[in-house]
Amino acid sequence: MNGGKQYIDLYRESREIIMQHSASLMNAVRDEAFGCFERIGFPSRKVERYKYTDVEKAFAPDYGLNLTRIDIPVNPQDVFKCDVPNLSTQLFFMENDAFYKGNQRSVLSEDGVIITSLKKAADKYSDIVGKYYSKLADVTSDSITALNTAFAQDGLFVYVPRNVQLKRPVQIVNILRSGVDMMVNRRVLIVLEEGADATFLFCDHAMDNVHFLTTQVIEVFVADNAHADIYELEETHTKCKRFSNLYIKTGGYCTVSHNNITLFNGLTRNTTDVILDGEYSELTLNGCVVADKKQYVDNNTLIDHRKPNCTSNELYKYVVDESAVGAFAGRILVQKDAQHTVSQETNANLCVTKEARVYTQPMLEIYADDVKCAHGSTIGLLDESALFYMQQRGISAEEARMLLKFAFVGQVIEQVKLEPLRDRLQRLVEKRFRGELNKCIGCAICK
Repeated sequence: MNGGKQYIDLYRESREIIMQHSASLMNAVRDEAFGCFERIGFPSRKVERYKYTDVEKAFAPDYGLNLTRIDIPVNPQDVFKCDVPNLSTQLFFMENDAFYKGNQRSVLSEDGVIITSLKKAADKYSDIVGKYYSKLADVTSDSITALNTAFAQDGLFVYVPRNVQLKRPVQIVNILRSGVDMMVNRRVLIVLEEGADATFLFCDHAMDNVHFLTTQVIEVFVADNAHADIYELEETHTKCKRFSNLYIKTGGYCTVSHNNITLFNGLTRNTTDVILDGEYSELTLNGCVVADKKQYVDNNTLIDHRKPNCTSNELYKYVVDESAVGAFAGRILVQKDAQHTVSQETNANLCVTKEARVYTQPMLEIYADDVKCAHGSTIGLLDESALFYMQQRGISAEEARMLLKFAFVGQVIEQVKLEPLRDRLQRLVEKRFRGELNKCIGCAICK
């Protein structure tokens, strides 16, 4: 069966069930999204933004979906043992695509901060959610976003009111849990009002050794003078496929950073679209990928400079070993009104073996005439002279290779502002290069 057709048939057959177990506000845009998906279908590799990933092949298997919202027995507090020493966070869990009902609190402070189920928020805070939900994620041009919008029934909602600064990072642990092959459609909406300040840490883990297919759409609205730091860490297993689309829109005088780190996976496709829609905003995008075996990681980014005097810096580094494949495509778009833009894009890649593959495509598209923009990419092997030098000083060949790979990605890890998290990531990356981080089933690596 055609990969797109089976989802079209499924939606038509299950539309009433999907809506019955979701919120009316989410249902209001569902049919339009489905119509877009029905019209454009899954992108072929002839589509520029998806030319490195065979989307239809990834979606072709017949995955189960929990459309009737059956409870899956799990206590995240019992199974989730990962911890970052000295990093004090407000901890919440997502069970597949649903806000875990055992989360102790949904309002963190008397200042009006809200962190809760998107489904519940759509009903209780419809004036806020309705203003932002599905307003940034474009269902007309991206079929993954359209499919997610058509099928998503719940997710996460975060609201930080004006001038409120969260003192502790918000940590969201996405736990994949199922006894059979499962498709998960997760939705996240984050709204930071004017002058707000918040840090988010998303961690993806898989408990069960089954095939998981995850679609995720994250919409982030950052108003004037607000500050947002977002960290995403993926540690699942080789049977997991992840399609995550992140959309960010800023106002003026904002500072936003996004750090995306893939340490273990099966197939991952991350799309990151950022609109700088206010003057004097600053954006930082960092990415780190460690892949081996037959793992596949594709990162596609778009930074859209729409207003003058904005700055963006982008750095992605890949280390691919054995028969792994990495892909990066980053587009910097400078609109004609975005004078005095400063932008730097860098993608550096290390192929440890001759069988490993990396595809890279940095792009600049400039319509303003007073800007400072640069981009570049590199692909190389381990430095044989450096390996020889280290071995001459008593370091084994295996240890020397590990140290060179660790140093290569160190530039990205050093960009992590939270010192406890940075130290933890350094240890995880080292374990990964030593072959000790082979899977994350029940968070076995941290027990």
